Amino acid sequence: MDLDEAGMAAVATAFAAVLRPGDVVALSGGLGAGKTSFARGVLRGLRWTGEVPSPSFTLVQTYDTVPPVWHVDLYRLDSADEAETLGLDDIWDTSVVLIEWPERLGTRLPSDALRLRLDGQGDIRRLTATVPKSWEGRWPPASRPA
Repeated sequence: MDLDEAGMAAVATAFAAVLRPGDVVALSGGLGAGKTSFARGVLRGLRWTGEVPSPSFTLVQTYDTVPPVWHVDLYRLDSADEAETLGLDDIWDTSVVLIEWPERLGTRLPSDALRLRLDGQGDIRRLTATVPKSWEGRWPPASRPA
């Protein structure tokens, strides 16, 4: 689907309503494609009112929302083995994990992750999804812009 900034925020906010602990969302796309903006929309949909910085330098930002969210940015990793130190294996089942640059995990990315790809820069972004069976009926969110 093609979305402007307001449309992307609306989809991300609606998407937040279907999230549950154990969900992994792989956010792919080039630099500036809107991955962090999508994650911010999800957190706003979960009623997070605080700051939502990009985790590019910290690698992980955690949010005490319901359900809890880990926002992960793997851009600076050189190998999938480096991700082991982030503690992802300890939270796959208890939190929602939003992962930017998920391809850096290689085969460590859970197979039931919802894969969202953002393309484009400027006013309009294209959002495409690869939907595993565990997400059928939850993606796309019911209330999305026309």
